[in-house]
Amino acid sequence: MKVRRPCQAGAFYSGTKSSLTKQVENCFLHKFGPGKLPQVNRSANRSILALVCPHAGYMYSGAVAANSYFALAADGVPHTCVILGPNHTGMGSGVSIMIEGAWETPLGVSSIDIETARKIQKETEIIDIDESAHRLEHSIEVQLPFLQYVYGVDVKFVPICMMMQDLTTSREVGEALSSTLAGLNAVVIASSDMTHYESQAAASKKDRLAIESILTLDEESLQRVVESASISMCGYGPVTAAITAVKLLGARNASLLSYRTSGDVTGDTSAVVGYASILINK
Repeated sequence: MKVRRPCQAGAFYSGTKSSLTKQVENCFLHKFGPGKLPQVNRSANRSILALVCPHAGYMYSGAVAANSYFALAADGVPHTCVILGPNHTGMGSGVSIMIEGAWETPLGVSSIDIETARKIQKETEIIDIDESAHRLEHSIEVQLPFLQYVYGVDVKFVPICMMMQDLTTSREVGEALSSTLAGLNAVVIASSDMTHYESQAAASKKDRLAIESILTLDEESLQRVVESASISMCGYGPVTAAITAVKLLGARNASLLSYRTSGDVTGDTSAVVGYASILINK
């Protein structure tokens, strides 16, 4: 079995099992996190269809991301997690999926859901099988330690990396997801940070516009406001695809769990990055 080795262990997050476990726990216990460790509700009838989570270094965005995973744990145990992330490296195809193998982090090795990944890829010609796009990309990798901490390594996942993030492409990806995931116990995780390197005031103002579009489940509005307001949200395509997919799967509500910036962590509000944690449910 092919195993993708972590490229961000020791950088975006801690590089050993013990230190990473402690770091993830600190994200949950942080004042910007839920304030307590997650408890998995194994008898729950799941209602969360999608999450929006940030993907910066854990010291900056980990506490915000922990809010999403705390809610997911309380919602039950998904059979598979489709993780959509933007392509920061420029490597690989416009939309790239891995359909076999596993990914390693210091917390263990998690397997790709081969059956689901193959079905998604066959639903549309726009998604290519391409491992090179994933090799050095961090946006999907940084989600895995949270999933592994909450559920262990048994929950399978599907990684999809998006360099092309326009409305047409994103909707096509979302429609492929909805066709494949209908009737399955699955969650879609859209990995994205918000505004990059603007003042706290400017970032918060712009991010409110994008967040409002997400909360109203309006993927076209999200794309429009990102362009018109010049919002440097790196994963607007993955979020667009997630909204498209889950609306077709019956999503009706979205909730903002947390919004913070790097300035809230460091105290430097002159040039911040915004982070949002959002859930979408039935």
